[in-house]
Amino acid sequence: MKACTPYIGMLIVQFAYGGSNILCKLALENGLSYLVFIVYRHLIAMVILAPLAYLYERKNRHSLSLAILAKIFVLALFGTTIHQNLYYAGLDYTSPTVASALASVIPVLTFILATLLRMERISMKNKKGRAKLLGTTICISGALIFTFWKGHQFKGFVEKPLIVVNGNVHAHEAEHERHDWIKGSVLILTSYIAFSVWLILQGIVYKVYPAGLSMNTIICFFAALQSSVLALIFERNSSSWHLSWNIQLVTIIYCGTFISCLAYYLQTICVHEKGPVFVALFMPLLLVIVGVFSAICFAERLHLGSLIGAFMIILGLYCYLWGKNRDTVKDEEDKDIEEQDEMFSKIGLQTQS
Repeated sequence: MKACTPYIGMLIVQFAYGGSNILCKLALENGLSYLVFIVYRHLIAMVILAPLAYLYERKNRHSLSLAILAKIFVLALFGTTIHQNLYYAGLDYTSPTVASALASVIPVLTFILATLLRMERISMKNKKGRAKLLGTTICISGALIFTFWKGHQFKGFVEKPLIVVNGNVHAHEAEHERHDWIKGSVLILTSYIAFSVWLILQGIVYKVYPAGLSMNTIICFFAALQSSVLALIFERNSSSWHLSWNIQLVTIIYCGTFISCLAYYLQTICVHEKGPVFVALFMPLLLVIVGVFSAICFAERLHLGSLIGAFMIILGLYCYLWGKNRDTVKDEEDKDIEEQDEMFSKIGLQTQS
């Protein structure tokens, strides 16, 4: 059961992100300022995580140094402040389905960064190395097709949206020109680069400060602090800070509890146990989760470019997975050989003595 825990944890994370994408789209359409939203959600998460960190990690928590705090500050900068501000700015120009589909490039970006940092091995001399490189190329090509080409429009699952925002979802999307749609996609892609950097840095920081709850509490503190500065500069409307019981407040509570609190912690543990690329490989599930929900509830239409791009993204992803799995098998075989050699060496020494 313990071996399955990272897989179950990442499934929970993807369903949580799927719900977040839909709720955030609704809240943004209803006037929620994403700058204020990011501040509030991390304050909520900090209030939840702080007592849990004190209860469960007070005996095993490592001491905090200025160097560790600086690393966590940078971690919060990439994973929350840069990533989320760009992401929500982009989400205001496009749909949750597009945002979720573009998330499929996160495994590729994470793999590239891990390779540059020598956390992943790649060689053109063997099949697994070529499969990784080919998968990376196909996945990036699919993301570009999904982003920049629509093509023929297909009939959706439902004729009318079950959830209507500002009168009509399609009418709102029609307000945006094509360059606005591309702008949103570029912003989201840039935010995913920051997210990939965050996954890499999480593994590095956790090694020097192995306290997941405490680390994420500090991340939420720095995220709220950094985003407050941005909000005070760019969000001049004081009424944006006022909350009432509506979809905006529901979204803030949901994201603060299930994303900034639960998902952050589960990701940190999974990065520590399985590595950043493992966590990134689960991101394409958002395409299925949000795509189905949006098609049913928002009556979103599928396009030829979306289908071809999604197919290429999935094909490239699992082409990479095949190469990654072969690497894992090879590592396990090498480890077994090393253990056997070590055992025989000990037996030989005991015999000689």
